[in-house]
Amino acid sequence: MDRIVIKDLEVFAHHGVLPEEKQKGQKFFVTAELYLSLRDAGVSDDLSLTVNYADVCADIIAAMTEDKYDLIEAAAESVADTILVKYDLVKHVRIRISKPEAPIDADFDTVCVDIERRKHVAYLSIGSNLGDREGYLDYAVEQLSKDASIRVTKVSDYIVTKPFGDVEQDDFLNGALEIETLYTPEELLHVVNDIEDGAGRKRMVHWGPRTLDIDIILYDKEIIMEEHLTIPHPWMAKRRFVLEPLAAIAPYAWHPGFSKTVLELLYILDKNEPKDESPYTEG
Repeated sequence: MDRIVIKDLEVFAHHGVLPEEKQKGQKFFVTAELYLSLRDAGVSDDLSLTVNYADVCADIIAAMTEDKYDLIEAAAESVADTILVKYDLVKHVRIRISKPEAPIDADFDTVCVDIERRKHVAYLSIGSNLGDREGYLDYAVEQLSKDASIRVTKVSDYIVTKPFGDVEQDDFLNGALEIETLYTPEELLHVVNDIEDGAGRKRMVHWGPRTLDIDIILYDKEIIMEEHLTIPHPWMAKRRFVLEPLAAIAPYAWHPGFSKTVLELLYILDKNEPKDESPYTEG
């Protein structure tokens, strides 16, 4: 991928563990590498197809000076988040913050923190079978869109599906979302659980009815197997209510465990019609 480099931008800021560092301040130097495609801008000579370097410098200075941090690690996170949130074209950043006047009783040139952060693509399944089902799904999309660390890029049509399991309950309304996010999978799980709670989700009956259910189906091409989080979702390949709306917005999204696209998984499901009594959602 192409990149834009801003090297050693000098910023006077007030970061440090010692009180005098926050009071007196000191010089920092910030190097930012922005990874994005520059092909269209290069061919067209159109500024709107790239990022304005002056704007990025101003944003870095603002991120470095608006707050006072104990650690330059925290300052680096602030700079990375600022750039990734503001500039849709930028997919990946590398931020280096140098602190040449650090209070170290030794001869040295500078101390640095160097971090890399990127946008991740995730796919979510949403469902509801209580109350205003469409309203709850719209609420999920709205709450995700309000989060600065999430950009909702695609939303499927909603489909009506029959519930799984032995619990008698009404039909579900289901959909799928594509998002770009700065969150780790674990952080994203906390976010969607909070949104479920905000919709009045109660986990009283296992596999029972719910106002809102949000599941992380895919996250980049990662395979995660933790106690409270499995990605890709373990039942996605056997659930039409997941695959059908997902195939409508991301037919070629990749399942890293099966090495197949969502469209291929839906084709296999159509062909074999597997019978599986295990319900899809467990959260």
